[in-house]
Amino acid sequence: MLRYEAMSLESDLYAPVKALLEGQGYVVKGEVRGCDVVAVRGAEPPVIVELKRVFGLGLVLQGVDRLALTDLVYLAVGQWPKQIKNVRRLCRRLGLGLIVVSGEKADVVLDPVPYMPRKNKRKAGRMLGEHARRVGDPNVGGQAMRAPLMTAYRQQALRCAELLAANGPMKLATMRSMADVPNVASILQSDIYGWFERIERGVYTITPKGRQGLQQFDRQVS
Repeated sequence: MLRYEAMSLESDLYAPVKALLEGQGYVVKGEVRGCDVVAVRGAEPPVIVELKRVFGLGLVLQGVDRLALTDLVYLAVGQWPKQIKNVRRLCRRLGLGLIVVSGEKADVVLDPVPYMPRKNKRKAGRMLGEHARRVGDPNVGGQAMRAPLMTAYRQQALRCAELLAANGPMKLATMRSMADVPNVASILQSDIYGWFERIERGVYTITPKGRQGLQQFDRQVS
């Protein structure tokens, strides 16, 4: 089980970290030119460790600054970060190592290595596709996620709902040409918002929920 009780002083982390590094053959000294811990082993690049009771932005900024001196920079904390997966991911992306000190023992959670993330071409393609299909710029960047976003799919569904609200039940072929929505059949058949109802084969009408959707997004309702 992970422990979340922080050590009382940052200096309490020094002895366990020093013992860990000395056990690997390093000569370790504290508070060297602003660095909490500096460890040297022969002609190898030095290891720098920055100590903090808890993980936070200040510690990360210290670690990034120390990367100007060596590639071997560790962040040492006196408790397990609550969001350890996200912390590990952040450290990997920055090329920082992570050490957790518990009592008199220091454990290396992550070694610093250059991070070369693989690009997710599928996700990037979806992002660019959504950008291309969306009409105008209906959303404000940074808006609360609780508010429904206007996606390209929602825009197309709203165009279909507007047609049905204005004209009554319609055939898919007619709607496809009038709404300029190539995937109108998929939108009406999947009906993920509950806005549409099939009254006979190939013919759809708008539901009360669909009219509410038009009102919610300030679209014209006939």
